[in-house]
Amino acid sequence: MKTLLLMRHAKSAWNDPADDHDRPLNKRGMRAAPRMGKLLRELGLVPDFIVSSTAVRAIETARIVAAESGYAGIIREDPSLYLAPPEAYIAAARRLRKQVQRPLLVGHNPGIESLLRLLTAVDLHVPTAAIAKVEMDDIPWSELDLSPRGRLDAFWKPKELPEL
Repeated sequence: MKTLLLMRHAKSAWNDPADDHDRPLNKRGMRAAPRMGKLLRELGLVPDFIVSSTAVRAIETARIVAAESGYAGIIREDPSLYLAPPEAYIAAARRLRKQVQRPLLVGHNPGIESLLRLLTAVDLHVPTAAIAKVEMDDIPWSELDLSPRGRLDAFWKPKELPEL
């Protein structure tokens, strides 16, 4: 089995004058992202590869989660994931090396929610900084499609986690 971790970026600053792509995380996002990274480390779910949308809020989330989880690899910044539909996430996953067993994809709604629903047949609202753990059939990433091949194994929202 492979594990696919799907994460919506942490909360961003709507009052920032930057355009949508360049909005940074706000204070709540800066608290939630490290907590989610620590959660992955505590659960032994450190990703072995991270792919993120190029939006500032997504990259900041990915970098913080990487640092707090103990992930020391590169973060692939993928412009096709900015406000992307599920097909773009599938395409990004299909480009993963076959050795990757636990990737983390960091992106946006509604794409993350739609992808989760298509892969698992589970309809969930994915709030900012939430992470879904999807157990996948052990097929090569290059063969992944939008068929419901996964099982939602866990779902974490930062608001539901205890403070450290």
